[in-house]
Amino acid sequence: MKKLFEGAQRFRTHTHPYRHQLFRTLAQGQQPEVLFITCSDSRIDPNLLTHTEPGDLFVLRNAGNIVPPHGSGGCGEQATIDYAVMALGVAHIVVCGHTDCGAMKALFDPASLEGLPTVGRWLAYAEATRSVVHCMCHELPATEQLEEAVRQNVRVQLNHLRTIPSVNARLAQGRLQLHGWVYDIARGDVLVLDEASGLFSSLASLELETA
Repeated sequence: MKKLFEGAQRFRTHTHPYRHQLFRTLAQGQQPEVLFITCSDSRIDPNLLTHTEPGDLFVLRNAGNIVPPHGSGGCGEQATIDYAVMALGVAHIVVCGHTDCGAMKALFDPASLEGLPTVGRWLAYAEATRSVVHCMCHELPATEQLEEAVRQNVRVQLNHLRTIPSVNARLAQGRLQLHGWVYDIARGDVLVLDEASGLFSSLASLELETA
């Protein structure tokens, strides 16, 4: 906690006064353009990853960057999504998974969840991920299965997003776009989903193609 207290003090005395105009504007309200759904993993900093400012992203975080489908009982997540879409009018939703995801590891190792029943129930919203990877990639080494699970889980959660009425309505109106990302922690790269092909491509390679 000492590190947190000292950091908060430096923010109050140095960062906040230096950016006073930004925070004065933010004090009047927020107008984010993007809902960023990602994992609670401490190694992910959405603003650092996207080089954005406070106020640019409306962030939803949980174990495994999971979006419970409509009607499943995940009311906390849907309330956040509904607010972002209907009240704030975000134009984009990003579902961002990441390498070395503990939630995806646990999904394939139920024994590791002994004593964590709530986590097990939560990961049921990613059961389609486990099923697809088990059927399609069961012959691959465990590390490659994990990599595929991270990517497949992003696809699954994007599909869950489409079951939410507010999201579905804005998509039909052409006022909302969905994006699937995977953040590679070691490389600092982002893999971006092309929904037409269903494949992920490195952001670095996409930048080369458009340069």
